[in-house]
Amino acid sequence: MAMYTVLRRATAAVVPLAARRAAVTSSSRTFHSALSVKLLLNKEINPFVPSRSFSNAVAKKPLADDNLAQVLQTEIECALEDEQAGPVEIPDGFPFEIEDNPGERTIQLKREYEDETITVQVEIPTVGPGENEDDDANDNEKSESSIPLVVNVFKGNGVCLEFGITAFSDEVSIDSLSIKKPDESEDELVYEGPEFSDLDENLQKAFLKYLEVRGITASTTNFLQEYMFSKDNKEYLVWLKNLKSFVEK
Repeated sequence: MAMYTVLRRATAAVVPLAARRAAVTSSSRTFHSALSVKLLLNKEINPFVPSRSFSNAVAKKPLADDNLAQVLQTEIECALEDEQAGPVEIPDGFPFEIEDNPGERTIQLKREYEDETITVQVEIPTVGPGENEDDDANDNEKSESSIPLVVNVFKGNGVCLEFGITAFSDEVSIDSLSIKKPDESEDELVYEGPEFSDLDENLQKAFLKYLEVRGITASTTNFLQEYMFSKDNKEYLVWLKNLKSFVEK
């Protein structure tokens, strides 16, 4: 009986001590957890920040990109000098209305003549004047520069004559002639007549006169030469700026 009492007392003494140690351990963990939450709430734990050298390495552009941007800037400055001459003024009595949409390589002309509607599509020339260093070559280049035109003469029923034309600064040359019908399929093998150059010379001259009274004259094409060279430079300048903006991003 005495031994049982001693053991029970010893056990009783040990159990509270273990419980206290467990309570202390639990309390310590709770304290540390509370401390961690407090530090997070107070933003005392610094977030990860990449090193400056790493950031610079990612943001740095290749040398080739910088060089390309500089060359593009030089081209832009040259194009700006060419544009300082100002826009080409439309001469008095010009018979057509001009539709010029930025970003397109063509312009559209339109006019009414008696019971006809006349439209002209004018394209930017692929070869411009003054590209050679020799003065004589420059003069020859200017005299030979040309722009392609597509002239349509519509009647009220929708049928039209379509002319393919090469316009020089002081001359109009008809390259092709065909009749277009509104109900005509493009897949049909329609006879379009002989080559224009194979027609009788008097007939060729008569067609040139036919176009002349409808506004396709040397003075008209001379103006269109200047206008389209000016448009070419404007479109080129916008194109260069778009390229430079892309390279620099």
